[in-house]
Amino acid sequence: MKNNFKYLTTGTEDINWGVYINVAGTSSVKPNEVYPSLNHPSGYYFNWDEGRILNEYQINYITNGEGILENRYGTYTVKQGNLFVIFPNEWHRYRPLQKTGWEENFIGFGGEIAEKFMAHPLFSPKQPVIRTGIREEIIDSYLKIFDFTDKEQPGYQLIASGMIIKLMGYIISFEKQKGFSGKRIAKVIEEVRFLMRQNVSEEYNLEELAQQHNVGYSYFRKMFKKYTSMSPGQYHLQLKLMRAKEMLISTDKSIKEISNELGFQSIYYFSNLFKKKEGLNPTQYQKKNILENKTELPLP
Repeated sequence: MKNNFKYLTTGTEDINWGVYINVAGTSSVKPNEVYPSLNHPSGYYFNWDEGRILNEYQINYITNGEGILENRYGTYTVKQGNLFVIFPNEWHRYRPLQKTGWEENFIGFGGEIAEKFMAHPLFSPKQPVIRTGIREEIIDSYLKIFDFTDKEQPGYQLIASGMIIKLMGYIISFEKQKGFSGKRIAKVIEEVRFLMRQNVSEEYNLEELAQQHNVGYSYFRKMFKKYTSMSPGQYHLQLKLMRAKEMLISTDKSIKEISNELGFQSIYYFSNLFKKKEGLNPTQYQKKNILENKTELPLP
């Protein structure tokens, strides 16, 4: 791995985009080598005794070696296959162990949309190290970001910032998968999801479903929510609403017929729930989408 630092400028368009990159690079630190490199610009350089505070987020990925990270919450071991996250306005310092050195990939970024993504519970200064392991998808994301920032072609910030969002998605996804790898509950959840998708209008006794798969309901519900980010009941309801939207646009069925066919308690319950989720009642949603479709038709 070669040492490669790229410190980037941001224009108004980049900032308005909501995610922008300030720095991207790689660093290969040999055992007993001085860290950080004296080539760091003054805004990023720090000495160990003082540490530093940045006004951006950084996600650093260690692909070889070992080191430590310190912030105001504690000291953390960083190993091969670990990511660590630096937060704006948070004091920190980090370095490789002298006996091992390390290879790191890093990006520094900011923006209003970035703040929303980084508000995810996985990203926390209290638990800044994320143990993803060596993942091809993560390495590939960094390489693509480096490629875009190295060439600096027009609009590169917009594309590279999208890769940062993709990177965050991978990190969260891999963390979610940890609790399911090789476990039977993952297969059970997939079977239940398939059943619900194939038979959206059916009413399910979720406790009986769990029992049929020889799984306790509390455990099933907990793991289902961890797997899908919603409870089994919410997931089924979401499927019903998705099907309802399709039927409102693609069929001539009345609101009452759709409500009955999908097994809602009543047309009033269906209408109120639909409006709560979509911001429009079924009739308004239907009229709006039919009008938009007519507007988009090409002129003869």
